[in-house]
Amino acid sequence: MSVAEPRMSGGLPLDVFDPAPVGIAATSGPDHRLVYTNHAYRQIAGVRPLGLPAREAFGDLRRQDYLSHLDLVMETGRTITLRELPFEFRSNGPSGRERRASTRMAKISLAAGEPGVLIVVTERAGQVDPERQFGSAAGGRDRFLQRYQSLLQIETQAVWVGDLLGRITEPSPGWQRLSGQTWEEYRGDGWLRAIHPEDRAPSVEACYQAMQRQSHLEQVYRLRMPDGTYRHVRSRAVPVIDHGEVVEWVGSCADIEQEWQETRRRELLDRTAAATADVADLEEVLGMLSEVIVPTLTDGCGVYLLPQFEDRTYSRPFIAERITSTKRDGLPAHQTLRTERFEPDSGFAEAIRTRRPIRRVFPGGRIPPGVVPTGAEEWFAAAGVNSMALVPVIVDGAVAAVVDAVNCGDREPITAADVDLLGGMLDHAHAHLSNAMRFQRTQRVALALQNCLLPDPPQVPGLEITARYRPSVTTSEIGGDWYDSFLLPDGAAIVTIGDVAGHDLAAAVTMSQLRNMLRGLAVDRREPPGDILRRLDVATESLHHEGMATCVLARLESSGDGSWRLNYSVAGHPPPLLVTCDGEARYLEDGANPLLGLAGDEPRTSAVATVPPRGTLLFYTDGLVELPGEHLDAGLDRLRGHAAALARAPLDAFSDALLTRMPIAKKDDIAMIAVRVPGV
Repeated sequence: MSVAEPRMSGGLPLDVFDPAPVGIAATSGPDHRLVYTNHAYRQIAGVRPLGLPAREAFGDLRRQDYLSHLDLVMETGRTITLRELPFEFRSNGPSGRERRASTRMAKISLAAGEPGVLIVVTERAGQVDPERQFGSAAGGRDRFLQRYQSLLQIETQAVWVGDLLGRITEPSPGWQRLSGQTWEEYRGDGWLRAIHPEDRAPSVEACYQAMQRQSHLEQVYRLRMPDGTYRHVRSRAVPVIDHGEVVEWVGSCADIEQEWQETRRRELLDRTAAATADVADLEEVLGMLSEVIVPTLTDGCGVYLLPQFEDRTYSRPFIAERITSTKRDGLPAHQTLRTERFEPDSGFAEAIRTRRPIRRVFPGGRIPPGVVPTGAEEWFAAAGVNSMALVPVIVDGAVAAVVDAVNCGDREPITAADVDLLGGMLDHAHAHLSNAMRFQRTQRVALALQNCLLPDPPQVPGLEITARYRPSVTTSEIGGDWYDSFLLPDGAAIVTIGDVAGHDLAAAVTMSQLRNMLRGLAVDRREPPGDILRRLDVATESLHHEGMATCVLARLESSGDGSWRLNYSVAGHPPPLLVTCDGEARYLEDGANPLLGLAGDEPRTSAVATVPPRGTLLFYTDGLVELPGEHLDAGLDRLRGHAAALARAPLDAFSDALLTRMPIAKKDDIAMIAVRVPGV
């Protein structure tokens, strides 16, 4: 440490004690090298050479045991007070005047982390002119001692002194260096003008609460630097109390921007890991990430999933799907999720080609061309976007998506540090993103195979038939849910739906075999559906000894009066739902039988019902109505209510709306086939 410019930890120069009306000295290291004395100390102890160990610098001190207390303070960290002790030097001689003084020694940290001791010396009252030493204010010495003893409790870069209401009363060179404010600008309440507008009200409230409690104050706020940027500052203060009343506040400020950034980084990375854990769906992983990013890091975030081209350079215009959009409260609503067109010279294409983030700041709201997605200009203007970052999401060596992050309004533009943190969050979630990408690719293959196994409904004169299949979003394997519909030679229509136990390739193979066998059995002869299911049960037991499945088999025949006769049998499956055009809905429960694979060659019952004109018949698998922890009856009641409300909707809209309105367990597949008799 330089003897010429000794400083305390945090950068506070020791010369802050120069005007003190009491003696101040400071030593450094285990040999207590004298590094500082103020004017008052030199008046009491004489001029002492700096840089020497205390035992040499004070070799003329008669009571050498006085200095042994320095070792005790350094070793234990305790503060020691020696009251009214003789303070004599050999130069005084036998007839020299004895001076009595009180001494307080406290351990401090000096620059570069070196330990030291701060020594405060006050002579016994009456030996010096009180008016000259302490000024005219009553209790000035005690207040000064309290003030500088308080400074030992706080690490500082700028020291400030305020009145009992916290208004700045003394100049602070440190504050001027930090904020660039002059004394005239920050005195009184002027310091608040250097605080970020969003932090002013919380800062005032924190000060008020500390004043009410007469207790320690600590807060973190953003302080405007001389170059106009903001940095996080920690402010600490302690009250100076005289006769039970707060007479002033002594505080300090320290720049903690690096510490704050590191803390935020750790918190966001931890939140990223927690949010994406146990999530398999790629869209859900990216959606959870966007909710961590907004509003902590940015005001808005969109994620674009890229097409899987052979041409990964995107040298031609391309379409990307915006799969999630998240914004902070108070911003205009986003457009509905949709695809966007990007040109090869756009910022998006550049981020993909270079595989590096792109950051743009828009001074005065002037958005440069080629940055904003086509059609999004209106939202950018309405939201007052001032900056944008495009960060490629690289998964298993390929750019899988692009994150589009924005800041708006008065919020500081996105910084390079923000972009770096955003990239770190994406890297932190790489394992989850990689798993989700593989899951999505596998799921697409399984869905394509499943769709090949599920035929399109036939064209049946006098009937409308539509089908829907929705795979599980938590498993990538093909499932055992199936449906079928075909026309018999006699003009009757067969509608069937089923579910094979399991969710793997074996279940899919069994499902395909059952469906094909049922087709053959139903076409083979004209008999009640229950008898056909009995024969299917026998075949199932012979071919699949351990397999179980549910099924509904229905035969529909025109009655000639506009209605259709339904003959059906149910094997352990949820019952069909019949909905009239007037909104009456009821389950057909008369043809109930055990699951396939349990009854063997036992007879199975069939039941008959009438489907009226403009009536709708719905067949479905249990994934539409079952939720974990809920009784099945609750799901059936919910389905009946929604179906009744949609009774007059077109059949395609009826089917799509049910899938939208019903809460669905993501682990189950859903198969659904709906039949409607047109009106007469």
